[in-house]
Amino acid sequence: MRLILDTNVVVAGLRSPSGASAKLLEMALDRQFSLELSVALALEFEAVCNDPSQRIDSGLSEEEVNQIISSLCAVADPVSVHLLWRPQLRDPGDEMVLEAAINGYADALVTFNQRDFGDVPSRFGIALLTPQQALRSLSS
Repeated sequence: MRLILDTNVVVAGLRSPSGASAKLLEMALDRQFSLELSVALALEFEAVCNDPSQRIDSGLSEEEVNQIISSLCAVADPVSVHLLWRPQLRDPGDEMVLEAAINGYADALVTFNQRDFGDVPSRFGIALLTPQQALRSLSS
């Protein structure tokens, strides 16, 4: 299964090591699914996860965060964004996540932010899943 993880899933995974998001990060690192990742999305992971307030909440140092993001990048399938599909969403910040999903031929986009994505991913044949739903899909 080819998945795009929204930044909020990565943040949740770092902040709550026993939650569904953390399990998805572990599974990505173990290559139990194909993590699709564009350069823009990887840079957003790095910037958001290294925000001092996020690091305080996660209890991780900048070095630890960078190591996790680098490890995710190392196992991910790179996505080149050839076509910009903007605007499709209400929140311009979510557009690059959708573009990575479309260009990476993702089966699903995993996010907590389902309201802002609405039915747009389904127009491109992409399922919109929460982390818990993604875990169920991966285990079936």
